[in-house]
Amino acid sequence: MVLDSLTLFPEGIAHYLLGGLLIGAATAVIYLGTGIAAGASTFLESTLSYVSNRERFQQFRFVQSRDWRLVFTVGIVLGAAAYTALSADPWFVTEVSPTRLFVGGVLVGVGTRVGKGCTSGHGICGVGSLADTSLVNVATFMAVAAGTAQLLFALGVRP
Repeated sequence: MVLDSLTLFPEGIAHYLLGGLLIGAATAVIYLGTGIAAGASTFLESTLSYVSNRERFQQFRFVQSRDWRLVFTVGIVLGAAAYTALSADPWFVTEVSPTRLFVGGVLVGVGTRVGKGCTSGHGICGVGSLADTSLVNVATFMAVAAGTAQLLFALGVRP
């Protein structure tokens, strides 16, 4: 089977390019406005600083950034909801069992703590700023993802 751009991107690449440019611009605006990378993995800890007196959540970096991180995360959710409501695309539907979704979510959560950030934070903000740790993390994410996909495919597991 020959893979060409029409096979890989049957609806073209323009919307991917536009999305990438918008994400990059938004990341730059947040960084220029706050001096902080726009990663979302710190959202939980910064949000817990509103309701928990534990020292872990009352660190200056969480308290001073919690307002914009809350707005940022709500914006991600509302942006996805607005796109879905305004487009002809169906609402999110999956045949993946709730248990698998839950286990996957827990593994992602653990991974963001172990990797000191989420994949998108490292990929967009970290690689964009040429941070050594983010370059290594993104290369590791991609290698593990490709290897896992190939292993599961070889075992007969299909999406």
